[in-house]
Parts: sequence; C-alpha cells; structure tokens
Amino acid sequence: MNFYDDVMRELVLAVGGALFFANALALVRRRSDASRPTPHGSNAADLAQAPLARTVTYMLIGLIVAGWALASILTN
Repeated sequence: MNFYDDVMRELVLAVGGALFFANALALVRRRSDASRPTPHGSNAADLAQAPLARTVTYMLIGLIVAGWALASILTN
C-alpha cells in the first residue's frame, strides 16, 4: 500500500464529510435565516436561506463520497 493512496483516501473522506455536515448545518439554520432581515448592502446573489433541494442534494453527494472513501479505507 502506497502512503499517498492512503492520504488521498483520507482527504476524500474528509471532503465528503465536510460537504455533508456543512450542508446539514445550513439545513438546520434554514429556518432562523429566513426570519433574519437582509442587510441593505447585500449582493443580489446572496440568498436569504439555503435552497432545500440543493442542500439535500449536496448532503447526499457528501454522504456517498464519504461512504465510498470509508469503504475504500476499510477494505485495504
């Protein structure tokens, strides 16, 4: 087993886990973000709250990536 292969698997696991948990946090904070007023100088591209479909989709992608990386680590 190559050291760099192990590091790459661990990095993919970390990125997948971060993608999952960051979007889970955005989903949890979604309700409180909707009740908060938007600042006057905000950009038109800023969203008041995280879109539900995109957030759940990114959570699923992060879960699949992290699961696959974890399975790759455990099988080797």
